[in-house]
Order: sequence, then C-alpha cells, then structure tokens
Amino acid sequence: MGRIFEEKARPFPITEQMVVSAFKKVNSNAGGAGIDNISLTTYESNLSNNLYKLWNRLSSGSYFPPAVKEHEINKSDGKKRKLGIPTVEDRIAQQVIKDYIEARFEAVFHDNSYGYRPLRNAHQALFCVSENVRHYAWVIDLDIKSFFDTVSHEKLLLALDKHVDEKWVKMYIRRWLEAPIVHTDGSTSYRSGQGTPQGGVISPLLANLYLHYTFDKWMDIHFPDLCFVRYADDIVIHCKTDKQSQYVLNKVQERFQICNLTVHPDKTKIVYCKNYLRPQLKGKPTKFDFLGFSYRPKSMKSQRGGMFLGYGCVLSKKSYSKIVGEIRATKFHLWAKSWEDIAQLLNEKIRGWIHYYDKYRRNTLTSVLHRLHNRMAKWILNYYKKFKRSKERAYEHLRYIRRHYPTLFYHWEIGYPIV
Repeated sequence: MGRIFEEKARPFPITEQMVVSAFKKVNSNAGGAGIDNISLTTYESNLSNNLYKLWNRLSSGSYFPPAVKEHEINKSDGKKRKLGIPTVEDRIAQQVIKDYIEARFEAVFHDNSYGYRPLRNAHQALFCVSENVRHYAWVIDLDIKSFFDTVSHEKLLLALDKHVDEKWVKMYIRRWLEAPIVHTDGSTSYRSGQGTPQGGVISPLLANLYLHYTFDKWMDIHFPDLCFVRYADDIVIHCKTDKQSQYVLNKVQERFQICNLTVHPDKTKIVYCKNYLRPQLKGKPTKFDFLGFSYRPKSMKSQRGGMFLGYGCVLSKKSYSKIVGEIRATKFHLWAKSWEDIAQLLNEKIRGWIHYYDKYRRNTLTSVLHRLHNRMAKWILNYYKKFKRSKERAYEHLRYIRRHYPTLFYHWEIGYPIV
C-alpha cells in the first residue's frame, strides 16, 4: 500500500501498520455503509487520505465515533432484532482497538467459550455439546433476554480495568458505548449506562468479557463439576439430574440479576436428553435448539449394523424454514432465462449452507436440497413447454442436466444426488 503516514511522535501508540491491518480485516468482512452512506468501495477510492486522517485522529485522541445506524432484521418469532451499523471508518477504528487488546483477553477466556474468538467456531461448540449430552442426562437451555441492550457499562468497565491499564483505550471504548443511535424513523437516542450495539466490530469482544466474569468464571467457582458451552450469549449447561438443573438455574437467575441481566422466562427451559439407556419420563421436554441445530432423541446406526435410540442433532425447524424461505423468495422459477442465471443466483448461498450445516453433520441438508430441486423442476415446467406440466418428465430432465453438467451447482459438484 506504500507509506502513507508521517513519522511523528503521537500521544497514543497507534502505528501505521495497525490501521492498515485493521482496514484489511474490515474490507475482507465486507458489510454495508453506515449513517454517512459511504461504502467500502467509496472509502477505498481515496484510501491513503482516509486512512491517514483516521490514524491522525486516533493517535492524537481526537477521534469521536459517529452515530450508529439502526437496522432491523426479522426474527423467527416474528419480532425484529435491532442491529447497530457503524460507518466503515468507525469499523476500522474499532478493529484497531480490538486488535490491540484481544490477545490479553484471550489469555484468560474460558475453554468452553466459542463465539467470536480466534481459532474457535460454532462447529467446535456443537461437537462439545454432542459429547456432553452422552454423559449428562439434563440440559439447561439458557436464553438471556435482550443481552446486548442490557449490558451494564459500569460493570463492563470494571471488567475492562482488570486487563487494560491504558486510559486511552478505555476512553475510546467509553465513546463507542455512548455513541448516539439513529433509529429507522430518523430519531436519535443515547444509551443511558447500558447496552452495546449488536453489529459493531468490538461489541462481541466486550460481550465475551462481560459474560466471562458474569457467567464463565462464576460457573467454575460455584459449579466446577458441571460442563457448559457458551457461544456469545447462547448458553447450554449440562447437569446430572432434574433437581440439580432446577437448583443451578435458580442460582444463575440470581447471578444474572446482580449483573444487570435477565434469564428469558419463556425461552429458557430444562431438557431431558432421552436415549435408550435413560428411563422414560413423561411431561419433560426432550429437545433444544443450539446454533441452528436441534438436539433430540433420534434413531442412530450402531457399529454392529442395528439401530438404537440415541440423542443427537439434526437441522432445526427454524433453520429449515429460513433456508427454504430464502429459496422461495428468489422466485427464480418465474424469471430465470437459463441454468446459468439460476447457478449464479444460488451457488454462493448453497456453498454457505453446506459449509456450515453439512460440514458438521453430513447429509443434514437433504430435505432442503430436495425443496431446491422441486423449485428447479417448477422452473423447467415454466420454461420448457414441451414437458406439458409433467413433473416426472421435469425431474428426468433435471437428472439429465445433473449428469451432463455435474459442476453447475455446488451441491452437485460434491456429490448430492437428485432424489
């Protein structure tokens, strides 16, 4: 990128390389424009000047974050989740500070925390839960009500004090916590001592720090014999008995109240992990969702060739509905003019679904891809009049395309059949 910064002494130890490295990470993660409507492409068109101005302000203490743009996305329960979208420049600034302090937090974070951490991912969390349900018959499926909206600034800054001595770092974090929010209706509000924007670069790191002291470390002290898995604010606690589960849940509720958090009364539940070794208990929930999968009793193949009732995970109904909804929303069967149109539209989506769901559990997406093939057959019937509304003949043609163009779609390329 060349040398774009003047070598002058600055109050804060923010270097040229820190800002350039932060930009590269933000650029690789893509993302939309913030309140200033400046996209990554626009920002990059005058990159040297933009990064120089940002470095100058960050390193001198004169950087103040602009307002965060509110963006709403639909939740599975019909409600809206509010995200805070910073500007491109603010994302770079947050990345600089995150890179500066993350290693010292990583040195103390719990092994059972997997969300938004280097070299950790959702698949590792799912594997851990799958191992734990073999040894623990009960699960507390814990949901925190409006976590990102209720994080206490005071308590978060106290946790920050344990690991960060630099006053300038804490100054910038305070500024981000207190940055104004521009809502979808155009009005502006300010946080009053609580909340952190869900969507900011540094927010997941701060959330992990908050929950490290609120939950992870507390669990190690008070329940060292129990296992838990946490992915950001999604938490699963494994217990030996129903009575123990009730006791632990009550204690967690008390702990959360002290830490300004609330256990969601409707979404939190105690689940019995029923398998062939465990007795039947009527009236107890036996299913819980975690990271897009549903853990429940299911038939499994034994190594000897028979079947047995095990306890494992499958694609959750919410994930299935979400993916099928995405396919349906494309309406490609009404407008696509060629197979290339469909491939260009869907391949990136298919790759993403398979890399997440199928990477952890092979053939998880069979039912989803069957719905996709149904939609392709519908397109064939619309586009090729010669098939005369025969779905059977449409499927024959689809199999013909699959045989002769096996790399047209990503799932065909890796061996998914048409059934």
